[in-house]
Amino acid sequence: MINKVVASAAEAVADIHDGASLAVGGFGLCGIPVTLIEALHERGATDLETVSNNCGVDDWGLGILLKDGRIRRTISSYVGENKEFARQYLSGELEVVLTPQGTLAEKLRAGGAGIPAFYTPAGVGTQVSDGGLPQKYDAEGNVAIASAPKEVRSFQGAEYVLEESLTPDFGLVHAWKGDRHGNLVFHATAMNFNPLCAMAGKITIAEVEELVQPGELDPEHVHVPGIFVQRVVLAPQGEKRIEKRTVAVASSASGTPKPSPEQAGA
Repeated sequence: MINKVVASAAEAVADIHDGASLAVGGFGLCGIPVTLIEALHERGATDLETVSNNCGVDDWGLGILLKDGRIRRTISSYVGENKEFARQYLSGELEVVLTPQGTLAEKLRAGGAGIPAFYTPAGVGTQVSDGGLPQKYDAEGNVAIASAPKEVRSFQGAEYVLEESLTPDFGLVHAWKGDRHGNLVFHATAMNFNPLCAMAGKITIAEVEELVQPGELDPEHVHVPGIFVQRVVLAPQGEKRIEKRTVAVASSASGTPKPSPEQAGA
């Protein structure tokens, strides 16, 4: 079997060229390939097209590439929590293809499975199927690029819209464990979009928190088999941030709410 382990994140992303398309795993800030994104940022690649559930926050994840103007176009389902994203989109600097979340997931899964397109009910009767959804504005706030109409067909009395699958040039994912053959295991909710992006990328690069020997992973627990992964890099010290910290309010003996230690500044 091929040893897919590379020595560093910089080496792993060295051939990601200007204008490349990237499927990037994660959901919010959970399970995002921080180490690979930082290495790509340091490399200086620009004019990128990203496919991801969201585009990070202003100073983390894909947000660091966005902030420096490295992303030309993004296909996403959620674009909140990032003021710079909104500014670039509304000022005509960024092209945005808004996609229903389930449709985005299936576009990636279908791409990895070799299925070129599929029909879904999501978006029928809206601008998703009818066209006209603003994808890019000009500097004056006019719509410069709008989405095109999509094919709609009826099956058993219900209408469905045709959606094409996605096979980006590269897939960047974060996994809990991996071996040198590229077999991956994700932890809890960090699984999210990571397996789909791993499947869809023509060249998939996985950063793993723990690198184990072949045979140590239970085959029944492998989430993505190594056939979908071309490179593996060990990234044990990646920072994990919380997008929105929610703290429960404790109650005193009298029943009067009292601030938690975080709220009290402890």
